[in-house]
Amino acid sequence: MLLRLLLLFTVVPALELIVLHKAATLMGLGWTVALILLTGVAGSTLAKWQGLAVLRQTRAEMACGQAPSQGLLDGLLILLGAALLLTPGFLTDLLGLCCLVPWSRRRLRTQLRTRLERWVQSGQIQFTLR
Repeated sequence: MLLRLLLLFTVVPALELIVLHKAATLMGLGWTVALILLTGVAGSTLAKWQGLAVLRQTRAEMACGQAPSQGLLDGLLILLGAALLLTPGFLTDLLGLCCLVPWSRRRLRTQLRTRLERWVQSGQIQFTLR
């Protein structure tokens, strides 16, 4: 786990810096900064729309007496996507958009659900009711 965190906090920023430098070289600094700001604004707007849609769906499921498991995972992915879009860089923006776009989020949700189920079955994650 420590190795994964170390890679996350060193390799990802280094890759982002390389990509940003290449973009600034190709497009110019002004266009690169403008594109970063544009993806942030567009991403926050998309996160708001998708978050409200998931909230409406979750409320409707709960009103019908159903457990909102899909909505909770969607909400988690939307939150992650919004956080990634706030992080400056093109690679994190791309991953953040994948968390926000419904058709790619479905695939991520399936992978997340499978991984969570595996963790619960193996005992790596335990839930207690109080």
